[in-house]
Amino acid sequence: MNRTVYVNGEYLPETEAKVSIFDRGFLMADAVYEVTSVLGGKLIDFDGHIVRLQRSLDELEINNPYTREEWLNIHRELVQSNDLVDGGIYLQISRGAPNDRDFVWPDPEMTAPTVVLFTQSKPGLANSPSAQAGIKVISIEDIRWGRRDIKTVQLLYPSMGKMMAQKAGADDAWMVQDGHVTEGTSNNAYIVKDGSIITRALSNNILHGITRAAVLRFADEAQMKIEERNFTIEEAQQADEAFITSASAFVTPVVELDGQKISSGAPGSIVPRLREIYLEESMKTAI
Repeated sequence: MNRTVYVNGEYLPETEAKVSIFDRGFLMADAVYEVTSVLGGKLIDFDGHIVRLQRSLDELEINNPYTREEWLNIHRELVQSNDLVDGGIYLQISRGAPNDRDFVWPDPEMTAPTVVLFTQSKPGLANSPSAQAGIKVISIEDIRWGRRDIKTVQLLYPSMGKMMAQKAGADDAWMVQDGHVTEGTSNNAYIVKDGSIITRALSNNILHGITRAAVLRFADEAQMKIEERNFTIEEAQQADEAFITSASAFVTPVVELDGQKISSGAPGSIVPRLREIYLEESMKTAI
């Protein structure tokens, strides 16, 4: 594969793309990112990702180098130049590459942000086998930093969580803090009980998921009951259904938690319907 990627204003073959060893994303994880899904060559929830990108940049006092239209043009050019049908576009902005390593932030007037985007092809993304069979999840302690609402590239512990799950014969991990589920390693977490969709309320403790917002909006429009509150692993194990949402997993059932089946151990009726609604409605506004 020789993708066309975007680095600091240039479209380049991936083999020619370079970033400085002094880049703060590399040295300090001083960077934020977004991943926008592509289905049928169209961008899903693009504006939601750009709004959240701006929020993350604002929280870290990193300048946004482009307007919404400029970001859109870059995304569309990458979709076209890479013949991307289904998959995603990864976008990362770091504070830039000053002349040396320093804990103190460089002067933004002297050091421009580093901008990188690339595509990832995932044929049949909307028809993932995990969506049909559901996934198995384990619980792990949440020991991440306190600003999980900022979508930074500090992903070492979530990566470790994925590996813990893999070693346990599971697909993913739900993180737990003070006895309650925060979120998955790369997704928001939910349970369904007596017809109610239950998920943790927004705060600094979880990522403000773009797919989360859309799914809850569609569920509300479908007159489903929604409770934004904390829940425990034990409560999740006794739930009728459970699921995750993310930009690439969309809505995916969770059928086992810490080795215990959730209900029958197979996807129920509400979660598959939520996925169907999400995909149908999101494609209507895809660009």
